[in-house]
Amino acid sequence: MRAIFVMIKCEMGQAYRVARDAADSIEQVSELFSTSGQYDLLGKFYLDPDQDVGLFVTEKLQTLPGVKDTYTLITFNAFGAGGE
Repeated sequence: MRAIFVMIKCEMGQAYRVARDAADSIEQVSELFSTSGQYDLLGKFYLDPDQDVGLFVTEKLQTLPGVKDTYTLITFNAFGAGGE
């Protein structure tokens, strides 16, 4: 599994509904956070190594009602507090 982070900008007043919809309908979601700034939500998703990131974002996230924009961060390595 590989982690990606997606920042999600929502239509005005829709952030909580978008978060609920994503949590209920997207099996790859690990965590969703409300945020301040340009984007309203930050999602952590775990994808299979062969899963296409672009298709996942455009078909699963950008099609949720109330989503205006996304910004995707692809990760490489995870480092733990234990010095990994």
